[in-house]
Order: sequence, then structure tokens, then C-alpha cells
Amino acid sequence: MRPFPWTDAMSFGLGVLRLPPRDFWAMTPRELASAWGAIMGDRTGPLERRDLQNLMERFPDGQ
Repeated sequence: MRPFPWTDAMSFGLGVLRLPPRDFWAMTPRELASAWGAIMGDRTGPLERRDLQNLMERFPDGQ
């Protein structure tokens, strides 16, 4: 079993969704997965590196 992809989850929740840390940490993994599905479409499995790169290009920080 692979560990939970915290780095990818935090990048998506804090970077893409722009959630305040308080709101991000209050979410369940299922809620985060639901938000992912609403934006990126439904998929199973952890976020791949190329998908994270794509998200970062589509939703850059600081703009």
C-alpha cells in the first residue's frame, strides 16, 4: 500500500483550490477527492507528477 500523497494533496488544496490552511486541514480525503473530481474529472488513484505540473500551469500561484 502506498502512503497518502500529502504533498500532492496540499498542492491541490492550497495551491489550486486556494483554500486557507484551516479549511484544507478540516477537509476529509473524500472531500478533497470530490473537489478534485469536480475540477479535473473523476479518476482513481493518486495524483501523478505530470498531472500536478499540468495543474500548476493551468492555475499558477500569485496571479
